[in-house]
Amino acid sequence: MHVERHSIAVTTIADGSATVYSPVITGKIANIIYVKTDFADGVDFTITLEATGQTLWADTNINASEVVAPRQATHDTAGAASLYAAGGEPVEDDIVCENDRVKIVIAQGGDKKTGTFIIIVA
Repeated sequence: MHVERHSIAVTTIADGSATVYSPVITGKIANIIYVKTDFADGVDFTITLEATGQTLWADTNINASEVVAPRQATHDTAGAASLYAAGGEPVEDDIVCENDRVKIVIAQGGDKKTGTFIIIVA
């Protein structure tokens, strides 16, 4: 199995915002790792696929490094949500990116502060 690791450093401007992009990637998004350097406590970020706008990770008021394994809800051939029998929780599966970039948007990160996002693609 081929696995790629993309490390994207982000530096905010004076108002605490930033928008950056990964290189073009193809594969399953296995993990996204946020490594706090000195972003202000309470930083917000929205991470999506550029071409489709599909959300990979949206979070607010983050104060420390964090790791997620983003997944999406699945559907049957009629478009109805696939659910576990008990509790009605959605069945989830990998998010696949094909020849697209990951867009990272930062808010409330502080004046000229930095953090890193590592994207693991399988």
